[in-house]
Amino acid sequence: MTTTAPVRGRAATAVRPAPRRSRAALRRRLVVLALIGPVLLGLLIFFVYPLIASVYYSFTSFNLVSPPVWIGLRNYTYLFTQDPLIGTAVLNTLWFVVFLVPIRIITALCIAGLLARARTASGFWRTLFYLPSLVPPVASVVAFVFLFNPGTGPVNQVLKAFGITGPLWFNDPAWSKPSLVILGIWVMGDIMIIFLASLLDVPTEQYEAASLDGANGLQKVRYVTLPSMGPVLLFAVITGIIAALQYFTEAAVASTVASGKATVGGGSGDVIGYPDDSLLTYTQWLYVRGFSNYQLGYASAMAVVLFVVAALFLVLLLRRVKAFTPEGAR
Repeated sequence: MTTTAPVRGRAATAVRPAPRRSRAALRRRLVVLALIGPVLLGLLIFFVYPLIASVYYSFTSFNLVSPPVWIGLRNYTYLFTQDPLIGTAVLNTLWFVVFLVPIRIITALCIAGLLARARTASGFWRTLFYLPSLVPPVASVVAFVFLFNPGTGPVNQVLKAFGITGPLWFNDPAWSKPSLVILGIWVMGDIMIIFLASLLDVPTEQYEAASLDGANGLQKVRYVTLPSMGPVLLFAVITGIIAALQYFTEAAVASTVASGKATVGGGSGDVIGYPDDSLLTYTQWLYVRGFSNYQLGYASAMAVVLFVVAALFLVLLLRRVKAFTPEGAR
């Protein structure tokens, strides 16, 4: 008895600081929660709640005036089987995903490579290529429609001086989307400057080691430059695809300006997607349905489908990239 009593006393005194540690841990958690609280609050208000509300409204008939009426899957059934223009809008949007995103990324990467090798006036050229990305989208589209005007635009006037008959550009269904691709190339300065920073961050020792191994210029790009820029390229592809899936402003403004009308999404069939629905994108049709036809329930269903498609693109890209990494190959 006399030998065990001191042990119990020491055990009791050893356990006493536990509440202090738990209180300190609680204070740390509260500090962390207070620091990230504004971000969490903004996430809940501007992302989680709108997402949940959109999912709910997608199962209802809602026109912003009357209370929503539950109709089940009718909006989705109409979207996938009966909407007369949804197929055209989807194909146009996928066209921008397939062509605009890769062309814009490849062009920005090539320009960044040239600027990284520039020896004189590099700052001037960087500024020159970056400035167009600062122009507001509406202003840049209006300027391009003016430049590519088939009758009086400077582009066709220059082509005519060389004996070339210029196309109708934004007034021709076959040239309207390529015209917007040219616009996308002109405003690629935002992603170009990111590529340039990534290129300048590649260690020169790796290039020197590749040269000692007998690698030529193309092999250096393939085995040194591109792997080092992997995360930046993945970022550019993901953000580019998401932006192309949500392509709205440029197509809407080009349609309205080229058609000579002053409204966007006003429900006029000759304006939306002009010419001949060639610029009708998924988000434009969503806008028309929701805010011109006041079919908010159907527009919510379209928004939910767009969110799911964008999430699937993101998951597939991340899985594909992980499969090619050394960790994913194991």
